[in-house]
Amino acid sequence: MDKEGHVLNAIALGIGLGFILEPSGTLETLRAVVAVTIPLSLGALFPDVDTAFGKHRKTLHNLPVLFLFLAFPVVFDNLQYVWVGVLTHYVLDIVGSKRGIALFYPILSDEYGFPTGVTTSSKFANIVTLVITGLELVVAAAVIHVLPQYIDLPTAAEITNAVL
Repeated sequence: MDKEGHVLNAIALGIGLGFILEPSGTLETLRAVVAVTIPLSLGALFPDVDTAFGKHRKTLHNLPVLFLFLAFPVVFDNLQYVWVGVLTHYVLDIVGSKRGIALFYPILSDEYGFPTGVTTSSKFANIVTLVITGLELVVAAAVIHVLPQYIDLPTAAEITNAVL
């Protein structure tokens, strides 16, 4: 995906996650949307910094970088959703684009992707982005609202309170 696709995904995902976390439709929902969308957008754009240096879809498109961002909110106690942006960037590049990414870089330079993607210049790129975003939101809703019934995971309220 290109920058436009990653921004579209981040904004749509941030709005959707805000409503999943706080479905009341009140000012608290708006607060959740903002609290999620801003760090998620930063994370969604970060991997493409490697277009300015290094090797694009390798240097910052790999599991070590994702693990760094997973650790970030634990270590610094802020920007809890930055890792979600990085992860969804990877999902878009793997599932939504033809090229894929080098998940195991710098150990392996092989790029991995699904055969479901389109080229970044395709007229269907935004549609593919929105379909993938919808699937990501379904997974997020299941993790937040369904899985806690079966596994001892934090509830949406606990997650929201921890972030906000």
